[in-house]
Amino acid sequence: MAKIKWVMDPAHSEVQFRIRHMMISHVTGQFNKFDASVETEGDDFTTAGVRFTADLNSITTNNEQRDAHLKSGDFFDITTHPQVVFEGKKLEKTGDDYKLYGTLTIRGVSKEAVLDAEYGGSARDPWGNTRVGLSVTGKINRKEFGLTYNTTLETGGVLIGEDVKISCHVEFIRQEA
Repeated sequence: MAKIKWVMDPAHSEVQFRIRHMMISHVTGQFNKFDASVETEGDDFTTAGVRFTADLNSITTNNEQRDAHLKSGDFFDITTHPQVVFEGKKLEKTGDDYKLYGTLTIRGVSKEAVLDAEYGGSARDPWGNTRVGLSVTGKINRKEFGLTYNTTLETGGVLIGEDVKISCHVEFIRQEA
């Protein structure tokens, strides 16, 4: 069966994250520069190989001071580790949805990750291109990737939660051979 390459449409894709702040609310952010590609055997997405990269210099939480801190050595250390990388190895059908298995690398630390994926379907655009939509969500523990910075509050709690929720909505365009 022929391999098919699918490239991301950046105008119709987004990557966001959310983390607890002082354990009473959440801070959300996003990456403004990222790329993803998929390669499948025919149109079968269960055969998908996925590659995703996010440019950490493009991180934004709508607060310049916080963004600068996230880019520093306390967190991502973007001078040494400028990207987050996910290499997807397997997309397994689970009922109506999927599990995406792969390796996530943050700050030079690589860990196996399992994310939830929802296939949004496919459609032809007005120019004759075939497009598919995927939504990928999951949760990681930031400390497992060396992101250990925190501050203890007077109340005994911490400033920043450990779990980071990830939400990606990506549209891909089929590349004809």
